[in-house]
Amino acid sequence: MLQKLINNPLIKVVRRENSRIANSWILVFSTVIAPVSTFVIIIWLFSASVVRNLPVAVVDMDQTAFSFKVTRLIDAASVCKVYCRLNSVYEAKKMMDEGRIDAFIILPPNLEQKMMNIESPAVEVNINNTYLGKGGALKSGLYTTLSNVSAGVKVQIAVKKGQNPEQAIEKARPVKANVHLLFNPFGNYAYFLVLGLLPLLSVVFIFLGSVYALGMEFKEGTAGDLISEAGNNITVALSGKMLPYTFLFFISMLIMDLFLVRTLGTPLRGSLALILASEILLIVSYQLLAILFLKLTANLRLSLSLGSAYTMMALTFSGLTFPVMAMPLAAKLFSYVFPYTYWLHIFMSQTLRGEPAAETIYSFLAFIPFILAGFLAFPGTKRKLSDPVYWFRE
Repeated sequence: MLQKLINNPLIKVVRRENSRIANSWILVFSTVIAPVSTFVIIIWLFSASVVRNLPVAVVDMDQTAFSFKVTRLIDAASVCKVYCRLNSVYEAKKMMDEGRIDAFIILPPNLEQKMMNIESPAVEVNINNTYLGKGGALKSGLYTTLSNVSAGVKVQIAVKKGQNPEQAIEKARPVKANVHLLFNPFGNYAYFLVLGLLPLLSVVFIFLGSVYALGMEFKEGTAGDLISEAGNNITVALSGKMLPYTFLFFISMLIMDLFLVRTLGTPLRGSLALILASEILLIVSYQLLAILFLKLTANLRLSLSLGSAYTMMALTFSGLTFPVMAMPLAAKLFSYVFPYTYWLHIFMSQTLRGEPAAETIYSFLAFIPFILAGFLAFPGTKRKLSDPVYWFRE
């Protein structure tokens, strides 16, 4: 019984591939070392989680105790740090052009006097919005600070006129906004970017690692040996070829999950089983797509080049950085050709949002076309693996 198992074509192909992995530094690096190292680097880069202490300048044209107080309040805001106080708008613009500050605030002349006369002086805020993340954080933080300053002055004036403090506060802010930030209440950049970036990098390693592993059979002229070892069965050959990598990539994604949950504190409000099942389907989908690419090109270098572009475009079209619903129709349709798009929906729904399992059904079904496309490429892949014309190609 044991001998029969050992001589099973699938087991023989798996053992053959394990040996190839053990003797190839590139395969060990791309399947184990590179993914984990990348996770550590990205986690370290986003360890601060939220934007803090962005450099800003204050152009103080009032030079009063009140303008000094406003400057201190701006400096106290967590999102920014007053880098310097200036007397010239020209100098502030020059510093922004040089990249030394991300914003500057102009406190106009007679600011204190106008505030005490219940006028509405214009405090000009200039923000470098080249990077939307920093620009949005500064806009929100500075607006909140200046609004609080204005409301505080109004309350002080009203109290001096004999009003009750509670009534003064109500009049200073006649409309209350009861805002509830769902799923990411602290504006954590790690939740926004890392949750999408780490899996995307995993996808890149999965796809390119699979292309490299199978493409080397063409390049080294060993494709015939692979088919022979599998008993001339292409399903056995490709299954046995990819299984060791499926296992290794799944382990790397488990490590990724551990980093996200334990290190970054990503909430897990849904089903862990659904997340793990989606990760297996994600790995298998990209492995089968790698087979499809090689079937179409029979060229390792070309498949790696096309695969790099294909996998990286998933970040843009997945809706993580720009909503799919706001994209042109052609871009919306293009977003459907990436397994990553559907996996991201499942992962977000089961971590941040804690949606019912039923909400993920369509995303799970969306993996089927990618898997079928890979299986349909098996016959053509067998022909090219068996034909010496396609061997020893770069």
